[in-house]
Amino acid sequence: MTRPQPDGSRDLRIEDPSNLWLIHPAGRALLPHAVRLRVSANAVSVTGLLLGAGAAAAYAQWDDWRFAFLGLALSVGWLVADGLDGMVARATGTASALGRFLDGLCDHGVFLLIYLTLAASVGTAEGWGLAIAAGVAHAVQSNLYEGERARFQRRARGNAQPVPPPVQGNALVRAYDTLSTSLDRAALRFERRMARDADPLAFGRAYAQAAAPVMKRMAWLSANVRVQAIFLACLLGDPQLFWAFEIVVLSAIAAITIVRHRAVERALAGDVPFPAAGRRVAGIITKEQGHR
Repeated sequence: MTRPQPDGSRDLRIEDPSNLWLIHPAGRALLPHAVRLRVSANAVSVTGLLLGAGAAAAYAQWDDWRFAFLGLALSVGWLVADGLDGMVARATGTASALGRFLDGLCDHGVFLLIYLTLAASVGTAEGWGLAIAAGVAHAVQSNLYEGERARFQRRARGNAQPVPPPVQGNALVRAYDTLSTSLDRAALRFERRMARDADPLAFGRAYAQAAAPVMKRMAWLSANVRVQAIFLACLLGDPQLFWAFEIVVLSAIAAITIVRHRAVERALAGDVPFPAAGRRVAGIITKEQGHR
């Protein structure tokens, strides 16, 4: 079984393959240099935003395959920076609510620029409508996905959170954290059951084994998949294909995987001793593995 990374970053069991083989290895190779040069995590986030802005400028000419490939290359650079800023924050002990907000703002900002550029290049009312709808869907999906991913990682380490996390900071930070933690309130029964278990770590491991297949599918909501989908839609000659994918396919994946994640929680949250809960969740594990 693949184990979580020791630095507290993403659990490899639920990771997108492009992160495993390209994005995160590149970030880890750059990390020592960033730390040595005292580059802050926020500076890395802003660098990623600039790379993303370059990708958006390239996609203004998406009908030329050379610019489509340039947009893809710059987008990959942005993804590397997006992973590197978290690595730097953990390595230097500088993680903060403001940093998380800036990271999220840069992520959404890059896609906003790309969406606006593509909508302007299409130049139709339908194109603008699809771009706006896709942007709203993307913001909600990715925020909920990040909350689910963080929740999975915390629980896999045996850390229950029987009280919803406080929402602090300025108005924008509070709004961002409120959405990303909104499902915590729906999961309180599970968190309280885990907190009072005699062995929370074993309970968390059983949960992680059952939930990992669900979270693996939820990785379709990652930025990596969107970067690839934008590039493919441009190569196929119609950026609107990506917006339809975002609105229909990714929204369906978000809804289905969130519901299935709650089902895993319910299976483990019954007031029964841990071994019985483990047997109960074994059925879910088998069912999920059968869908792979």
